[in-house]
Amino acid sequence: MTYLYKIAVLLLFTQAVSAQTAVVSNTGEIEQSLKKLNVLGSILYVAAHPDDENTRLLAYLAQERHYRTGYLSLTRGDGGQNLIGTEQSELLGAIRTQELLAARRVDGAEQFFTRANDFGFSKGPDETLKIWDKEKVLSDVVWVIRNFKPDVMICRFPTTGEGGHGHHTSSAILAQEAFTAAADPKRFPEQLKYVQPWQAKRLLWNTFNFGGMNTTAPNQLKIDVGGYNPFLGKSYGEIAAESRSNHRTQGFGSARQRGQAFEYFKTILGEAPQTDLMDGVNTTWKRVSGGSEIAANLLVISKNFDPSDPGQSVKALVNLLSMIEKVPDTYWRTLKTKQLSELIAQCAGLWMEAYSDNAIYAKGSDVNVSAQMIVRNDVPVTLNGISYKNAGITGNTHEGLAYNVLKTVKLTYKADDISAPYWLKYPHGVGGYSTGYLDSTGNEAQRTLPQNIAPYIHVAFNIAGKPIGYDVQVQFKYVDPARGEVYQPLIITPAVTANVANKDYIFNTDKPQFVQVKLKAFTGASGNISLKPVAGWKISPASIPFSGKNNGDEWTVNFAVSPVSISPKINTLEVIVNADGEKSSVGFQQLSYEHIPTITLFPPAQAKLVDIDLKTAGKKIGYIRGAGDLVPEALEQVGYDIHYLTEAEVLGGNLAGYDAIITGVRAYNVNPRMAYENPKLLEYVKNGGNLVVQYNNNVGLVTKDIGPYPFTPLNVRVTDENAPVTFTKADAAVLNYPNKITDADFNGWIQERGLYFVGNLDPAYQTPLSMNDKGETPDNESLIIAEYGKGRFVYTSLAFFRQLPAGVPGAYRLFVNLISKPK
Repeated sequence: MTYLYKIAVLLLFTQAVSAQTAVVSNTGEIEQSLKKLNVLGSILYVAAHPDDENTRLLAYLAQERHYRTGYLSLTRGDGGQNLIGTEQSELLGAIRTQELLAARRVDGAEQFFTRANDFGFSKGPDETLKIWDKEKVLSDVVWVIRNFKPDVMICRFPTTGEGGHGHHTSSAILAQEAFTAAADPKRFPEQLKYVQPWQAKRLLWNTFNFGGMNTTAPNQLKIDVGGYNPFLGKSYGEIAAESRSNHRTQGFGSARQRGQAFEYFKTILGEAPQTDLMDGVNTTWKRVSGGSEIAANLLVISKNFDPSDPGQSVKALVNLLSMIEKVPDTYWRTLKTKQLSELIAQCAGLWMEAYSDNAIYAKGSDVNVSAQMIVRNDVPVTLNGISYKNAGITGNTHEGLAYNVLKTVKLTYKADDISAPYWLKYPHGVGGYSTGYLDSTGNEAQRTLPQNIAPYIHVAFNIAGKPIGYDVQVQFKYVDPARGEVYQPLIITPAVTANVANKDYIFNTDKPQFVQVKLKAFTGASGNISLKPVAGWKISPASIPFSGKNNGDEWTVNFAVSPVSISPKINTLEVIVNADGEKSSVGFQQLSYEHIPTITLFPPAQAKLVDIDLKTAGKKIGYIRGAGDLVPEALEQVGYDIHYLTEAEVLGGNLAGYDAIITGVRAYNVNPRMAYENPKLLEYVKNGGNLVVQYNNNVGLVTKDIGPYPFTPLNVRVTDENAPVTFTKADAAVLNYPNKITDADFNGWIQERGLYFVGNLDPAYQTPLSMNDKGETPDNESLIIAEYGKGRFVYTSLAFFRQLPAGVPGAYRLFVNLISKPK
């Protein structure tokens, strides 16, 4: 097998490598697999974000029509908000990637991405495509099309803006251009080393009726996708709800729907369908040479299939496999050979898995694996051998597998690549991730896949006289007392990782601060740790040695850091670990949620050194958690004492001792008890307190009476983080105490100025700031303040939850002013 052919096969089928340990083999699934084997058609759905996909339609296409169905999400949803944790940006994108994969495991579709980064809400495609670098993202869409070879493409959104979000409109624009470009050998010719041009039959827009907008029409093609699948025991509305409910970071738990449900389609490019999405596309075996004989044999196999004894079908399926292996069409031969091989395993009752002794191994160390297999139907199966990356491990054993007897083979291979998500391995800009071309790790094959190609072994069998091989992902398996048997991805790490205790170190004097570095060894190692020199900063000591560390050892070191002559105001501090002559500069981080596999990341071992001219007032802050943010930790960095308030403390405690109370982002959306706590908070204000409420979504408020006087959160925002800001009330206390706020304090903001601004203000509110995106009317309602009784109420839609963790100096100065009420 040539190297380029190996890459081509990986491009088609790498997602299956990271699937469950064994193919599901109940008779309902087997009959579904028989039906799918008889269909030669593919559909690619294209949109912008996790949650944009139509899960009911995907389930219908994959499980009812049995097409190869894919969802191409241009982004990983990195720019959204997190309703179940504090992760933002890349971390949120990593979680949403796994949520999409969990959704696809339910609805049966496949998942793809481009390099585009979700940089936050965009009001139009011009901004989006400029930031994304349109040509690069377009090349990724073309790459997916040339690999997936869809007969039909479907957009969730139109090019005309009804989707409301610039990313949505851009996804349609890119899909439309890629529809033509993928067929043109002059477009992205560098791809043709691995793939060939491809022309889909048509591009459709899946019109919609939601969000107060109805884009469906009686003259559009419509399909009832609300049917019931007796083999799965569910309707497609039920499957869709289970799929969509995996989007937990977005709070998209959905009710199961039953009964008729119509989807509508409008033709954008290509031949318009009259009665069906696949009009004019031959989705039977007749589309390939030799297919008629295959179809005839498959029909006999299906008629003779006995659900009580699937093993009786194995011999006929094996003969069919030999026929399909002769199909000249490489795409369908490869796809159907894989599907049929899995079906043979299902009917044979052949179960297999591979699990490691440990969850984590250092690069270069021996990975100890147990490969297990069992045949649970009366079918002759022989184990021929096991290999890892084409290097034989057990050799040719030619050992027959006894019926219903579990066989375990112990094997060892070298851990050869760190498990960092491929799109996070290299620094990236605002618009997109770095996805290098073909390299030693096969990155070209990965570039639009949802995750790394997982480590796997190849297990070769002889089944009913036919050599058939299976790729089995190597995972870590353990038993949790509460959850039972749990599988997690195998993790490969550097010898030693380094986590800096804080993301930011805020300096407002030349007094030294201690930077704590937490080290962890994953193998025996000796060496030293140092901080890379930073101009204008003094670091002591120059390096700290370590020796005799063993796998699992953890320890901390401290460096004293102080400013000397600082320019610029923000600098990056980097930890260098030298372990046995190998240098690395990464940390170790795991994200654990029960609905997805554990995510392991290797973030840069870095922190920001931020010099801020910052004055503070007050000390003790009460904080009420919302949907999740890192504002409290940022305030602790500049010396505030943060106490997380409980409901009992709010309702019955003495709040007078707090210099300010802050509510977290979306607290009035996600915490139903805020409806009962809020009157006590306003009483705290009336008695002289300072309440700062961070933004809330305009939908799903638990109370409309947030402030002492009326106002309404709206779906209004300023998305340009560099949008000019005007001081409409320059003498307002929040702009002068304890820090004098100037235009410079709005430099260096990230992603956006603010979101969900308010409206319908009572005249009692002051509005000291005005801002707007280009071409729009100035908006004065990103920050509102009202005196109430002896105290002050502040509501801010400014995106402090993004700015403070990012170490933006001006955001610190302004937020400190908001929580500092002049005496």
